[in-house]
Amino acid sequence: MRSISGLLVVVSSATLYLYLLSSYLPPGPRHFRHENEGGKSDENIDSDLSVEEYSLRFPSDLEELRELADLLQFYKREHTGYVLLLFCSAYIYKQSFAIPGSSFLNMLAGALFGPWLGLLLACVLTTVGSTFCYLLSEVFGKSYIIRLFPDKVSMLQGKVEENRSSLFFFLLFLRFFPMTPNWFLNVTAPILNIPITLFFLSIFIGLIPYNFICVRTGSILSEISSLDDIFSWGTLLQLLAIACAALLPGALIRRYSNAHLKLDGLAQNGHSLDKKTR
Repeated sequence: MRSISGLLVVVSSATLYLYLLSSYLPPGPRHFRHENEGGKSDENIDSDLSVEEYSLRFPSDLEELRELADLLQFYKREHTGYVLLLFCSAYIYKQSFAIPGSSFLNMLAGALFGPWLGLLLACVLTTVGSTFCYLLSEVFGKSYIIRLFPDKVSMLQGKVEENRSSLFFFLLFLRFFPMTPNWFLNVTAPILNIPITLFFLSIFIGLIPYNFICVRTGSILSEISSLDDIFSWGTLLQLLAIACAALLPGALIRRYSNAHLKLDGLAQNGHSLDKKTR
């Protein structure tokens, strides 16, 4: 009970901080998606603007991502430090508590900060947030995770011990080719006796291709104004180049893993290939 109460205090404190940070926004545009329809006077337009309000929230689809990116672009021009703090805080919050949505935030990083600064931010924030998740699990959640997922923890423990001599490359393999969800690997890493330094480096390096795809896609989408732009040769060639660049390190890791790692019994999402589990 003490571990649960401690975790609740941490979650509540972080949630309150993020709520206060997102609630007290500096002055921004009164209406963001307004279209000037024919026959409306300026007075009517102004009254419409004053009624509509926009609240910050995690995007759930590409349309909301575009809206959020455009709104934050305004804040970025006027309040750069605030936007950076808000983005970093939201990203670390999401990653620390294993909340889905990293792909949208990575694309938002590309739309806001460009492909290279966005990639650096995504890699650093993913790594820092995952490390916080590791520490929270180590302090508060070990016994509960073992109790909730005994079979998966046991299977991963066996694979980690078999590959202890090449543990770093095994962790890279799991990040490039997720045999178990990233969030689950984050919370079980302390139980598997994975050193935090190896854990930190494996996330920073292992998720670069995934982060690169999302961030670069976000920077491209931020420049698209119509469906015709999506299917233009320039956009398609950029997306093809992104895919090739992301696949190359994965191919190298797979080649190394086939020669040096023991992966028998692992399949996608951590399900065993053994006949007993089929």
